[in-house]
Order: sequence, then C-alpha cells, then structure tokens
Amino acid sequence: MDHEQRLLDAAGDLFYRRGVQAVGMDEIRAASGVSLKRLYQCFPSKEALVVAYLRRRDERWMASLTAYVAGAGDRVPAVFAWLERWFTEDDFRGCGFANAFAELGAGSAAVRMAVREHKERLRAYLRTLAEEAGAGDPGLLAEQLLTLIDGATVTAMISGEPAAARSAGQAAAVLVHQHRRP
Repeated sequence: MDHEQRLLDAAGDLFYRRGVQAVGMDEIRAASGVSLKRLYQCFPSKEALVVAYLRRRDERWMASLTAYVAGAGDRVPAVFAWLERWFTEDDFRGCGFANAFAELGAGSAAVRMAVREHKERLRAYLRTLAEEAGAGDPGLLAEQLLTLIDGATVTAMISGEPAAARSAGQAAAVLVHQHRRP
C-alpha cells in the first residue's frame, strides 16, 4: 500500500471517529506509519488532507449505496434499507460530510466545496431514481428524498437508533406515490 493510501486510511478513521479538529497531523503520521516529511509531500496542508478524505469517502459511500440499490427491485425503498444497514455499523458516527462541514465549512472553501459536491452527487443519483419511479417532478422528489436521508442520518446519529431509516423510508414511499404521474 502506498503512502497516500495509508495516510488516507488513518485520516479517514480518525477524522470520522473523533472529528477533524480533534486530530492533529502528528497523530495521523503516527497512525499511518508515514513520516511527517512524506505526509506533507503527499498533502501540503491539513485542509488538503481533509478534502482528499472527503472525496475518498464520497467515492466509497456512493459505491456502496449504488451497488446495494442496483440489486433491488424497488430502488427508492432500497436506499432506506441501505441506510438502516449503515446506521447499525459499529463505527457509525453520522454523516462525515455534515460533520466536516460543521467543523470547517465556514472557514474552508475547499471543504465546503467537497461537501457540496457529495450532496450534489447524491441528489443527482436520487433524481435518477425518482425518474425511474415515474415522478412528475423528479427534481423535487430528489430534494425531498435527500432531506429525508439527511434527517434520518442525524436522527440515527443522535439517538443511536437505526429505526430512523425505516421512518424515513415510510415517508419516502408516500412521497413517491404522491409524485407519480397519473
């Protein structure tokens, strides 16, 4: 495994588990086994490392979601089934993008952009699912589904209960039904 991957593995685990601001570069260096000099050669600033972590997280998160949903017959409900599965993982700490935005979004345009890119990518995916479901206004349905996903994620993070995904999925079913073209 190359240095960059080891750094991203360590940073990803530490940032998601403890928060970006709570983790120093020296701690990432120690956890990755990569020298501080090499760390800064790979990522010239902590902000650059955070952005790389978010982009990698986006790729992995979206790949997991889309692979799960692709195998389902009814794809919108599958999104919420996938969320429930994610919410039950031992290391679930909520949305890594929202968490990073809350910590750094006001002060870092690069972090803000990486978070927004993830949300836009998810919104576009949901729009595709809304189109497949026959929504008359797939953009509106996608926005509503995104709101349900974000709300369920925050609720599950705070409560520790994965049932928020089921509640959001039930609300999504109502919305899909209401949005179907006659």
